[in-house]
Amino acid sequence: MTRRRPPVTPDQIIAHRRAHVISQAAKVGVSAACRAAGVSRTAYYRWVKAAARYGSAALVPKRRRPPVMPTAMSAQEVSAILAVAVAHPTLGARQLLRHLAKHDVHRSASGVQKVLVRHQLGRRAQRLAALASLTAADTGQLTDAAMAGPFGFCQAASVAGQNVSMDTFYVGKLKGVGTIWQFTAVDVATRWAIVALIVGDKTAAGAARFLDHVRAEFGRLGVPVTGVLTDNGPEFVGRDFTSHLGDLGIAHHRIPPRSPNHNAVCERFQGTLLHEFYRPFFYRARIDRIADLQTGLAAAITDYNHHRPNNGAYMAGRTPRQLLNEKRPAQSAA
Repeated sequence: MTRRRPPVTPDQIIAHRRAHVISQAAKVGVSAACRAAGVSRTAYYRWVKAAARYGSAALVPKRRRPPVMPTAMSAQEVSAILAVAVAHPTLGARQLLRHLAKHDVHRSASGVQKVLVRHQLGRRAQRLAALASLTAADTGQLTDAAMAGPFGFCQAASVAGQNVSMDTFYVGKLKGVGTIWQFTAVDVATRWAIVALIVGDKTAAGAARFLDHVRAEFGRLGVPVTGVLTDNGPEFVGRDFTSHLGDLGIAHHRIPPRSPNHNAVCERFQGTLLHEFYRPFFYRARIDRIADLQTGLAAAITDYNHHRPNNGAYMAGRTPRQLLNEKRPAQSAA
């Protein structure tokens, strides 16, 4: 039975290469050996000097020890600082020291402030928004501060229809039909999805018509739409759409520029629809009529809303239909 040799380590490879350069220098000269190996003569003479003094073991590279930071904060201290700061959002770093001492955290005010800034809690408004966001996540009590929070909690909603996320999705071009866009609406509280296909360019007038369609669909479910969340695309900031929202008395929440994560509920749904419906559908057969696309899309949306379990942290394996029964407004449930 043969015994397996232990694997060669990177340090052993480096030491062998250095020894090879030294042996080659004795045969062809220092300059030629260093040029062939791609190393400097300064490094060569350093290796030779170390090997002459300490032996061949000196050719093995030395590992640098990580720097010792005796004043570095532990993870427990950082967690305590963040928790206390959110629990007392109106207090500054100096005022927080008294409360931190109760948790055996004894740090300077400047050190506490650096931790808060590093975690986007350096300003009072950020700490208030974080507290409002956590309250919304735990109890469903949604405030304006939570909607504008720094952690994307503008996606929070306590009841169905309170915050409907809207976006557009480029489907593609159909021969003989033209460019096709999809208007998408996903209720943040229940993840109930409503979509509509349009031919041609997306406009504010088209977005206004889609809003009426969304209100009608949610009306059949007994859910009033009281707020929508959109990006800053021209179809959602145009006068036709914004004035229609004002006429209907619907609040318009707009995400910050270049921050698609604040509209992640709708963005994630569109990604799911792309992978689970559009790509298989277009690969399965040639589509020349928008009616065929609309039929397949309607079946996919019905399956998503009523039968497909969502295994995300928020949905926890439930379907939008199941969550709609839990998040329906009180007056509608009655």
